[in-house]
Amino acid sequence: MNQVPKDKLFFAKVHKIIDDRQKMYESDKLDWAMGELLGYATLINDGYPVRLSGQDTERGTFAHRHASFAQEDVRERYMPLRDSADFKAPFTAFNSPLSEYGVLGFEYGYALGVPNGLTIWEAQFGDFHNVAQVIVDQYISSAEEKWGVLNGLVLYLPHGYEGQGPEHSSGRIERFLTMSANNNMQVMNFTTPANLFHALRMQMIRNIRLPMVVFTPKSLLRHPKCISTVNDLVEGSFQEVIDDNDVNVESVTRLVFCTGKIYYELLERKEELEARNVALVRIEQLHPFPKEKVEAIIAKYSSAILTLWVQEEPENMGAWTFINRMMPEHHIVPLARLASASPATGLAKLHTLGQKEIIDKVFKACHCEKKLPYCNLDCVEGKSREEILKQHHYFDNPTRFSI
Repeated sequence: MNQVPKDKLFFAKVHKIIDDRQKMYESDKLDWAMGELLGYATLINDGYPVRLSGQDTERGTFAHRHASFAQEDVRERYMPLRDSADFKAPFTAFNSPLSEYGVLGFEYGYALGVPNGLTIWEAQFGDFHNVAQVIVDQYISSAEEKWGVLNGLVLYLPHGYEGQGPEHSSGRIERFLTMSANNNMQVMNFTTPANLFHALRMQMIRNIRLPMVVFTPKSLLRHPKCISTVNDLVEGSFQEVIDDNDVNVESVTRLVFCTGKIYYELLERKEELEARNVALVRIEQLHPFPKEKVEAIIAKYSSAILTLWVQEEPENMGAWTFINRMMPEHHIVPLARLASASPATGLAKLHTLGQKEIIDKVFKACHCEKKLPYCNLDCVEGKSREEILKQHHYFDNPTRFSI
């Protein structure tokens, strides 16, 4: 994967990409693209064909994948995973037309015809699947229950609030969770390259075929903390839930559940404040919901006074309604943007204000005589949950710039 033929003429940028990959491997810090490509490479090495299609799939919309390289003197492109003679099964990647309905329908049929191959359709941005919603409704979510038809198609839907506006923020997690029941499909939102690697392999190696919807990141593609080691891939396994290893378990007073990219923003604030009484737990697989594992984590942090669900999306979108339905008995408090008709604001400054307010509400400053930069909640002993929420302004009346 990190080599190109010496008898072909490539642009200088291609050699830089390959050199960077090699350095990444040698430093044992694999980014998202490396985890993804190594997942494909190990599958075709095991004899499972891999096929990707989407509007900008060869390069990757955010220029991370580089599954193929342009040559200087010919129109032919070189794909390391396709053109090497060492693999046991084919690898193909296609840049498809902007016709999501037609392309997704075709890939669903292709996955049906090649059940022992990994077939992936990637949207340029997550909610580009809007145009193909009928395929999701009629086939991906319901074909097994209607006709007993199994299908292992994978959807990549770039998702994350980076201030790019309504159409470039949300992959509409809430739609897929609304249609999730009876283990009909998998809804994933990974935060590590290793988890993507293991999920792709799991999709092929196990003996069942279910559609898998993966909400892929944008800013995390190059985030310095969104990395995995070689050992995470070689010795690790898929994790439905990732616990927080940087806490004093007995002193945790605030248990925070989240999914996807916002974890790294919460982590940055936690490290800045050295808030080891706050446990940040990532739910990587939303459906089928890993309730037993989540219940075990809640039991582990029995000292927690508050349990929060934190998301970037408006409260009527994202995963909150689903999480609340899965765990009504735990009285989880949601922290999210205000319910909205639009997936996101169209103004970058309002986006930044809203994102900051979400993080600020997780790490509330102390309003008692201690005046701590964040409250460890040891000042609320003997108070009811409602009094704690009121004292720490979790449900203040929203201002014009509120989330």
